[in-house]
Amino acid sequence: MTETLTEPTAVASPPPRPPRDARYYELKREIEEFLYDEAEMLDQRRFREWLDTLTEDLVYFMPMMFNVKFGQHETREKTRYEKDMSWFNEGKWTLTKRAEQILTGVHWAEEPLSRLCRLVTNVQLTAIGENAAGQQEVSVLSGFLIYQNRCEHEEYYFAGKRSDVLRRVDGRWQLARREIRLGQNVLLAKNLTMFF
Repeated sequence: MTETLTEPTAVASPPPRPPRDARYYELKREIEEFLYDEAEMLDQRRFREWLDTLTEDLVYFMPMMFNVKFGQHETREKTRYEKDMSWFNEGKWTLTKRAEQILTGVHWAEEPLSRLCRLVTNVQLTAIGENAAGQQEVSVLSGFLIYQNRCEHEEYYFAGKRSDVLRRVDGRWQLARREIRLGQNVLLAKNLTMFF
């Protein structure tokens, strides 16, 4: 019996990226500094300061990932926002409550506190524009690697990609949307108490 091969599903072409001119590189430098400052705030547990960099209408989403057949990645590899289960589907209020819980000092999964070190890399601007309110928004792709150490022997690595939307509010950048794509389809760590 011979197996019939089917054509792989066509992948939609991504929208055209902004031209890589002087404006692009100036904005990219600003965005990179924002992301590096954010990483340092989170590693140093400066959560209140970090929360001030989030818009009030923030969407913070981490889908679950699945192993799927070739050609189905575009439609079935990750869960959908507001339609399926996810690791995170939060807003600023929920993130604030999570941070406040850690800062009480009695959070069962963060006592003692984790030591974290994160790297942010491969920063690319994918769109530059304005929202309906006339505020500048920039869509950003980046890669991350987070090292977590707890107690004496617990070590975890989280590697993945982020799709962010940053908005300029009153002259400074704020995070308006983040989608985190973790490379694992089975979570190998005991918990997800850190912020990505």
